[in-house]
Amino acid sequence: MRIVSLLPAATDFVAVLGRLPWLAGRTHECDWPAEVAGVPVVTRSEIDHDRMTSREISAAVGGAHRGSSLYSLDLDRLAEAAADVVLTQDLCEVCAISYRRVSEAVRELDAGSRVLSLEPRTLDDVLDCLRRVGEALDAEHAAAVEEEKLRARLDAVRARVAGRPRPRVVALEWLDPLWPAGHWVPEQIEAAGGLPLLARAGEHTRPVTWEAVTAARPDVLLLLPCGFPPERTRAELHLLTGLPGWADLPAVRSGRVHLLDGPAYFNRPGPRVVRGTEILADLLHG
Repeated sequence: MRIVSLLPAATDFVAVLGRLPWLAGRTHECDWPAEVAGVPVVTRSEIDHDRMTSREISAAVGGAHRGSSLYSLDLDRLAEAAADVVLTQDLCEVCAISYRRVSEAVRELDAGSRVLSLEPRTLDDVLDCLRRVGEALDAEHAAAVEEEKLRARLDAVRARVAGRPRPRVVALEWLDPLWPAGHWVPEQIEAAGGLPLLARAGEHTRPVTWEAVTAARPDVLLLLPCGFPPERTRAELHLLTGLPGWADLPAVRSGRVHLLDGPAYFNRPGPRVVRGTEILADLLHG
């Protein structure tokens, strides 16, 4: 079987299911595990994230490059991959190429590939996607084993923090404009023993004002911009530290502002969100 993954989280699933040798194509953002570096890349970004500020990227996402036009699909390389299964998504227009565009491309190529769209909004949805990918890749048993392990780890985290005081937590997945992390992240915070603010589980959020953040008075502030490594987040920290009332936030006064690896453990709805939950439990409760 030959697989093309057009979603980094799906590539993570392929890896934990032991199907990485079958991967014939990936996105330019797929970076885990290290072995994927040798897999042909079938997408590219139409904007230069490295040279643009967060505000400029946000403007591009909402403007001329709105939605899936942020990404280009290399039809020649997709044809060369000759995939039996193509994994994509239809949840977020700015996360990856949409199910509709992929389906159109597959029809145009007349490749006969099965297109599987993943649309998780909650932690349970993420684990359900693992099972669905396992079924599509003839790895049902491996998926069941991995799901059991991941659920056991989540249960262990919840047991470890049970009965402890819950700090108030704001998680931001973009710094300019300010965008609270929704979908599964509030559940990660809850499982780790925190009280999520400004977003609810499963919610597709909207930008918020700085006044909303200061009014929430978080005990802990998590900075996990979508697609940014911690080094890039650190370089843009001035976007927050220069705002009025920054120094008065309880999280700042107590030194509980954390820069996290969003792409690895929080932004992508793959198996590593469980590791992200474990990391949060350590940060919130030691």
